[in-house]
Amino acid sequence: MRNVGPVGLVGPVVPVAPVMARQFYPVLWTYNARMAQEKRYEITVSPAVQYLPEQSDDKAGRYVFAYTITIRNTGSATAQLISRHWIITDAQGLVQEVRGLGVVDAQPVLRPGEQHEYSSGTAIATPVGTMRGSYQMVAEDGTRFEAEIPAFTLSVPRVLH
Repeated sequence: MRNVGPVGLVGPVVPVAPVMARQFYPVLWTYNARMAQEKRYEITVSPAVQYLPEQSDDKAGRYVFAYTITIRNTGSATAQLISRHWIITDAQGLVQEVRGLGVVDAQPVLRPGEQHEYSSGTAIATPVGTMRGSYQMVAEDGTRFEAEIPAFTLSVPRVLH
């Protein structure tokens, strides 16, 4: 016997046993608990970049950029920024890695919802490059975790469209 289903599919009609919601509850609870744990240690990093022509020298291959970073605790646990790791790459593939304690001589403690903003700078040998990295954090309960710094572009104005 062939029937047409509600969405126009043709096939045999197969009876399906009713599924009780409680059969799925432990699976959903485990998934939600894991998501809650991941959200507990969550830091959002937002960059803003500005090219500094007055400090740059294109004939010498020196392009200077200022950046402002906003670090926001979007998790549910208080956390302290301990150290940083930057990976700065120019258009020729030259990579500079920078590691150090804190950010601009600070190791801010961020309660849930709080943010810390700082400005710094970098120089690269090409008009275009990228920066990315991570902050090493420690939560109030001693849990260590990394906050990703998403890749962002360093670009002299009007070089990229």
